[in-house]
Amino acid sequence: MVVLENQFREKGVIGMKKVLAMGVAACMAVSMLAGCGAASSTANSGAASGTASAAAGGEGQLSVSWWGGDTRHEATQAALDAYTAAHPETTFKTHYGAWTGWEDAMSTSFFAGTAEDICQVNWNWIFAYDNDGSTFLDLNTVSDYLDLTQFDSKVLESCTVDGKVLCVPTAVSGRLFFWNEKSFENAGIEVPKTYDDLIAAGTAFKENIGDDAYPLAMNELDRALFLVYVLQSKYGKPWIEDGVLNYTQEEVEYGLQLIKDLEEAHVIPTLATLAGDGAESLDKNPKMMDGRYGGIFEWDSAAEKVSCALDEGMTLSVGGYLTGFGDYNGAYTKISLGFAITQTCKNPEEAAKVINFLLNEEEGAALMGGERGVPLSKAGREAAEAAGTLNEIVAEANAVVVENAEFTLDYHFEDASLKNTDGIYYDVMGGLSYGDYDVATAAEILIDGTNEVLGA
Repeated sequence: MVVLENQFREKGVIGMKKVLAMGVAACMAVSMLAGCGAASSTANSGAASGTASAAAGGEGQLSVSWWGGDTRHEATQAALDAYTAAHPETTFKTHYGAWTGWEDAMSTSFFAGTAEDICQVNWNWIFAYDNDGSTFLDLNTVSDYLDLTQFDSKVLESCTVDGKVLCVPTAVSGRLFFWNEKSFENAGIEVPKTYDDLIAAGTAFKENIGDDAYPLAMNELDRALFLVYVLQSKYGKPWIEDGVLNYTQEEVEYGLQLIKDLEEAHVIPTLATLAGDGAESLDKNPKMMDGRYGGIFEWDSAAEKVSCALDEGMTLSVGGYLTGFGDYNGAYTKISLGFAITQTCKNPEEAAKVINFLLNEEEGAALMGGERGVPLSKAGREAAEAAGTLNEIVAEANAVVVENAEFTLDYHFEDASLKNTDGIYYDVMGGLSYGDYDVATAAEILIDGTNEVLGA
């Protein structure tokens, strides 16, 4: 893992104001985790935590881990409870929480062999944490219990390493804009359709709502994903292609300058402002909840999480994509999430039955709904649609993504040394926002760090 505090500091020095803001945010996160308690839950109960627990050891008990928002937690727990109701011999030890710090904890548990029996995984994890084939089970070996034919063969190929299917994908997802309609009504303008509209919205929010109001909010990782969208819209080529970074220093500088321009135009709050808000994620940020932050650039699968977090009277709408960034459509998709069985699981056949229940069987899939995106499982989607648990905004957003996306996000983009809080994206976007890096330096660090991951 690349630790930027050591490897890239010769490019520039983090300013004291940035360190202080990061420290405040870290202290608040620790406080929140302490309030949640450790993951010591018993059968059929769960606890939010940022540290992975050991696999369940009781006979007939399976351990399950996932991250997400409150609605995902509730849906998943309800589905697991339903499984136990139908199969009393199987109980669950559940471990779940928010994304912040989650991959760090899970990577440690993967290498230590203490990860849960069934793990929700990011797509790139099957490449990052199973180099020697000892972490995740080949799901082909349990296909008598987990119906893989419900999933498109091309998508399954993306989850296959050396002929082994290491995770079953839940959905295909993409990033797009969502707008709080009430926020823009309060600002006296319509939701933006173009880049120029977005720039004008910065002034309208400041003048009509207040200095602490912005039409769009993006954290470090959001900005990195937004950068890819902007550059692909401008230049019409994928960020990474055939394992090679596809952009020059000058082109990356263009995208980073645009993000800096958004801050200066009062379109997005600085990262210091977001750190000062004291929230671990935007859906838990009071300014997002009450409409002072009017929009997000988010995965379609996360739409319900954000929508449910808004205060009464606020309505989140699918904004789709803006014109004016370039002559191309820079939208992209990726496999949003998957479920994997670890090699340390003592009852992989039962674990496979559980995943099949969650994704393919009528009762489980109906309870899971669209909490991990629009289901890729043919049977699962039918069940969720029939039960009315496929959230309307998630389905609408996914349809917009699928219709517009011309690119696929390469799995290297989500390498831990790039996307984790101590990674390249946080360093580059933080350094740029706090004024520690100029655009050229930030672009150089981003290019060098990405090439490091790609082995270039």
